[in-house]
Amino acid sequence: MPLFAADPARCKGDGICVDECPTRIIALKSGDATPRVPAEAEEFCRHCGHCVAVCPHGAASITGMAPEQLARLRSDWRPGPEHITHFLRARRSIRAYTPQAVEREALAKLIDVARFAPSASNRQAVRWVVIYEASEVRRLAGLTVDWMRAGLPSQPAAARRNSLRFIAGWDSGLDMVCRGAPHLVIACAPASYPWAATDGAIALTYLELAATSFGLGACWAGILTNAARQWPPLQEALALPEGHVTCGAMMIGYPRYRYYRLPLRNAAQVTWR
Repeated sequence: MPLFAADPARCKGDGICVDECPTRIIALKSGDATPRVPAEAEEFCRHCGHCVAVCPHGAASITGMAPEQLARLRSDWRPGPEHITHFLRARRSIRAYTPQAVEREALAKLIDVARFAPSASNRQAVRWVVIYEASEVRRLAGLTVDWMRAGLPSQPAAARRNSLRFIAGWDSGLDMVCRGAPHLVIACAPASYPWAATDGAIALTYLELAATSFGLGACWAGILTNAARQWPPLQEALALPEGHVTCGAMMIGYPRYRYYRLPLRNAAQVTWR
């Protein structure tokens, strides 16, 4: 059975799927009733589903993805520029959380949204590890502080001063690593995958932006991410899938406070050519 098929009863021969195919393997030759993918080109299919999604007639399908399986796009739900601008400007890195745990179902739904983030050639290589228990999040924060202590002798003066602030805070009972967040979401990918860091960052950005709609707050756990890439005790504690590395980590929970204003940012530096 061919990878790609176009229903001759529905296909209008307009070539839209041909134009939209990322790898240009769909062809509509003169004399052909419908587009097709030559058997020798099937290996280049990314299984992105663009051809199925873009066909206005519901004619195109690929193995495992028929038009009837795909939810219809709701153009009436598309927010305008003002709404999107406000939404993105209102994004805040949340560093104060309530102790209330987030329902596992809510976190699962949030990750389900993040899995639709774009990835290189639609590889979808990102995997997720959820540190659900608050006590375990705190333990990982402590291991990160251990990493900072161990690195003090080799750090430049400015970096050492910053590390000492985090260490002093931890020793006094203040968690500046995970900020007391009840949960931690780790994005990971195979160590051999060259786009791991990029795909992971995009997926976590999707997760962070979507968190607002669930009434949640999130913040990038950058220091823990750095430690997870270098500190064996933390790597062992994370217990990622075999052969995987940390792409990034995100604190998540219910915000303790709400914001009322949109902070200013530097003007964009743009070079037009």
